[in-house]
Amino acid sequence: QVQLVESGGGLVQAGGSLRLSCAASGRTFTRYTMGWFRRAPGKEREFVAAISRSADSTYFANSVKGRFSISRDNAKNTVYLQMNNLKPEDTAVYYCAATVGLVNSGRYDYWGQGTQVTVSS
Repeated sequence: QVQLVESGGGLVQAGGSLRLSCAASGRTFTRYTMGWFRRAPGKEREFVAAISRSADSTYFANSVKGRFSISRDNAKNTVYLQMNNLKPEDTAVYYCAATVGLVNSGRYDYWGQGTQVTVSS
């Protein structure tokens, strides 16, 4: 089992930045590729970004490429999502997730509870 706890969400104006954090506990953090997903009101959950176990590979949704970055600190069992140039359409609940698969895996095994990000225009 892996427990995931997100933090760092909030309200920001369009063009602003936020950094989300996800702290993991339980099984060895480096076993897992880590990902971020989001669910906007009235929409299905969608993939945002993923990072490999050793952080040598990342993968992004087209909608966030060039604006978001993902990183991890394996010593702190934490993964981050840096979000820059935020847009109102980025408003969503953001979820951290873990998978034993690769960065383009479609299946994630563990999920956090989510953190709300609201971008005002």
